[in-house]
Amino acid sequence: MNAAGDGPPSIDPSAAPEAHGTPPVTGRLRATPEDFRVDEVLGFEPEGAGGHALLVVEKRGANSGWVAAQLARSLGVAARDVGWSGQKDRNAVTRQAYTIPLAERLPLDACLAASGDGYRVVQAARHGRKLRPGSHRANRFALRVRDVAGDLDALRERLPAIDRRGVPNYFGPQRFGRGGGNLARARAWAAGEAPPRERAVRGFALSAARSAIFNAVVAQRVRLGHWDRLLPGEAVMLDGRRSFFRAAEVDEALAARCDAMDVHPSGPLWGRGESPAADAARAVEAVVTDAEPALCALLEAQGLEQERRALRLPVRDFAWSMEGMDLLLAFELPRGTFATAVLHEIVRGAWADADGAED
Repeated sequence: MNAAGDGPPSIDPSAAPEAHGTPPVTGRLRATPEDFRVDEVLGFEPEGAGGHALLVVEKRGANSGWVAAQLARSLGVAARDVGWSGQKDRNAVTRQAYTIPLAERLPLDACLAASGDGYRVVQAARHGRKLRPGSHRANRFALRVRDVAGDLDALRERLPAIDRRGVPNYFGPQRFGRGGGNLARARAWAAGEAPPRERAVRGFALSAARSAIFNAVVAQRVRLGHWDRLLPGEAVMLDGRRSFFRAAEVDEALAARCDAMDVHPSGPLWGRGESPAADAARAVEAVVTDAEPALCALLEAQGLEQERRALRLPVRDFAWSMEGMDLLLAFELPRGTFATAVLHEIVRGAWADADGAED
């Protein structure tokens, strides 16, 4: 196999090879919303003073934007003034933070009493500013996989390996829309068709194109066996940070930092400018980007800038157990990453079964 892998890469969202091998079991995912629980981890406490209420809202079978609109309507504020950090799964039970501007006619107690079909406020405290997208640190997952069947001995070996090595940091299929529709719109746009009329739909299409290019790079590195190792010329990402540095060579000290998950190999979030990767790392990226000139040109023309994303996803505080024939999983992931990427390495068919949004 050459440095770029065998043959042209696939940018099909379903083409996400597993790093740990074919999953050893099958099982039922999301049989009920309670099987998929998500708690947002803000990484900071309410300030206890200020002109906003920081609410923790539990929702079931509802998406984040819909709940924001319901809170605005219930509490008599403008929808644009409601703040939240990340999109959470619809087919799940989730807890996430929202902010609401307070006024004399809207005391904190009124916010705490807010509830409706599919949501309820469980905590409220004063805070000094509106929540912005991406302001949370992580998400904590508690999942139940029902009716597990297959090689349970292999499962018992697979789970500690994921704990030690993490998983490929794929964007989940949720990013690409039902049936890959967001990516299809991006391809049509890149081919010269009129862009989607709605700004949000254009944003979804661009995000899908960028995510598909990144996933294809991850997939190439998985096939080559170095998705979790540094290559010469790597743009090395610091764990939990967006910053990176280029490593012309990978010495023992840097390799040890990578083994300890202090740093990670990275891939491109495509946009204007030159990729910071070089040498062997850049060669793998180029196989993907050279095969997708229209999508790359679209992202550049729309003003997106080159960014980086870690190729590897550490699975923090990972715990597992069996309850009868149900597999119980608990773990924490950084914001902007997907529980689907973890399940993809454990349960056959998890990728195809994914829906909703994770962030």
